[in-house]
Amino acid sequence: MSEDVFSKVRGVLNSIYEFRIETTDDLEFFRVRYLGTKSEVKALFGEIKNVDNDKKKDFGILLNEVKQAAEDKYASVKAILESADGTGLDSGLDLTAPSEPIISGSRHPVSVILNQITGIFSRIGFTVAEEREVEDDWHNFTAMNTPEDHPARDMQDTFYLKDSLTQLLRTHTSSVQARIMTTQKPPIRIIAPGRVYRNETISSRSHCQFHQVEGLYIDEGVTFADMKQTLLYFAREMYGPQTNIRLRPSFFPFTEPSAEMDVYWGLNNEDDYRITKGTGWLEILGCGMVDPNVLVNCGIDPSKYSGFAFGMGIERQAMLRYKVTDIRQFFENDVRFLRQFSGVI
Repeated sequence: MSEDVFSKVRGVLNSIYEFRIETTDDLEFFRVRYLGTKSEVKALFGEIKNVDNDKKKDFGILLNEVKQAAEDKYASVKAILESADGTGLDSGLDLTAPSEPIISGSRHPVSVILNQITGIFSRIGFTVAEEREVEDDWHNFTAMNTPEDHPARDMQDTFYLKDSLTQLLRTHTSSVQARIMTTQKPPIRIIAPGRVYRNETISSRSHCQFHQVEGLYIDEGVTFADMKQTLLYFAREMYGPQTNIRLRPSFFPFTEPSAEMDVYWGLNNEDDYRITKGTGWLEILGCGMVDPNVLVNCGIDPSKYSGFAFGMGIERQAMLRYKVTDIRQFFENDVRFLRQFSGVI
């Protein structure tokens, strides 16, 4: 018997929520039906005698909720109908209609990865340095020990501004390092995140624009071992505490010696075999000790100071983390793709 009474009360509550009030006549009908002396709500109070003793308290709470819902709806709609500006429900606005859902936004996956990388290096004393994207030839190439005959200077790799062979869209954030070294005295410990541009064919694996994070540490007595330990810390913070790394000899104009750093990704499934080419190792970033010529170009004494630098692509990190197979998706602004990251901070 009690359950039937409870169901009856809930039915009245639902009818209150669903009742559409569009005119003053509708409002008066609502008042009589739910708040008048012979209203449905008042009649429900007489049902308490049919409720089991151990459920009377719950029944009373539910009744008060029904009464409060009716009073609140009546008061709010009446206030609008009586508003002086004439924008009440008679104008066609139905406040009882269901509202449109508010879709929450999300961070872009590139921003998510950038924030993670920045957080990791900030915990060991690196600060963020940002600079211009339109750069000059000296800071982008010459200061970083790139010879004039180096292929990176050719038009097929670099976007030069119209009618200019000295102004260009930066090809790496190493130009930020050059500007910091020419304006600040060591010790220097920075990371330089930002967008860079290269005249490359757009495909699933490459793009004419992408994002980098480069790092630079210059001080007295900095060694290759310092660099290795710093990058091992980054890898284990980024990919897990059991992550292993390896450094392979490489070449960059602005570092000597230079290396490519790999992390052991594993061979747990077919995707692992594909992205690591069956080795289990995955290239993550390039690094090396700052070439003494770079220090001289930027006005730093190489007999007193040494340092290391490193750089990585943010999109590559995001592709690995979220198993994205096409880099173009990061730039197409397809909301169906971006909504997948609504729960990521």
